[in-house]
Amino acid sequence: MNVVAGSQINNAWDLSNTLCPCNEPIFMLSKHLTSWKEYYEWRSIPLHSPVALLLHWPITIYHATQVAGSGSWRPGINGKLHIHYLGPEKELLQLSVFSELHALFPNMDVHIDLIGPSIPQHRDGERIELCNYAHCLDRDCVCKSSIESDVHTNETSAVTLQLRRGLYHERYTDIAKDSSPHIVIAPNAGIAAYSSWLPTIELIKDMNIPAVFSDYCEEACYLGARCISSVTGCPLNIPIQLNPFRQPMVVENSALVIPCYSNCFLYGMSKWSA
Repeated sequence: MNVVAGSQINNAWDLSNTLCPCNEPIFMLSKHLTSWKEYYEWRSIPLHSPVALLLHWPITIYHATQVAGSGSWRPGINGKLHIHYLGPEKELLQLSVFSELHALFPNMDVHIDLIGPSIPQHRDGERIELCNYAHCLDRDCVCKSSIESDVHTNETSAVTLQLRRGLYHERYTDIAKDSSPHIVIAPNAGIAAYSSWLPTIELIKDMNIPAVFSDYCEEACYLGARCISSVTGCPLNIPIQLNPFRQPMVVENSALVIPCYSNCFLYGMSKWSA
């Protein structure tokens, strides 16, 4: 297994420290975030900053744990949150943005298995330790003090990513040897468009853990939800809803004639059986 430190990947915002979250938040969250405006205010970032174009990936993870009814399953986490994240593609070029999970899940170790066919063969099994926040451009910023040492900015938490190439239902037996997930998250899933989802959906149902899916538009979510209900016989208990942390930029070259955004709508199951 290849272990990669956060400083060995592209670990920098091409922005000044006034425009990006390169350090610990000034204060911890006292309530759940419900909008980009609240997030920007919490992280003391002006609204014209473009960071939401990338941060929609980790903050959608945060929001998914909320809509999955975290009160019913988080007590069993015991300080370490395991997430199975299905079908990553563009995220693979921007993995350092997941370091923001330090701030979103304070005092908790977050381990994410990213599983999908788009992971290159040579990166299968790669483990990435995000010890610090992604750094800003300013040379004299305090975020630079930990570049060489890779010391945790937050001594009480860790964020680790594990890359796994392949389809979830084909890799799950191997993955389960290392970690059992608390939640499955599948961004921009396109469930109705790919038959390979069917055995994965059946597996997740048998696991009986929360699963949250997102897609580019409401219609894709409707088709995906209908497919899930048809395969499992279970009606959704996380209804289709607008994701307040969707990427705030329309997807170009969409085959649909309606506006589409990455991680635009969410839906899923908080529990599959009694």
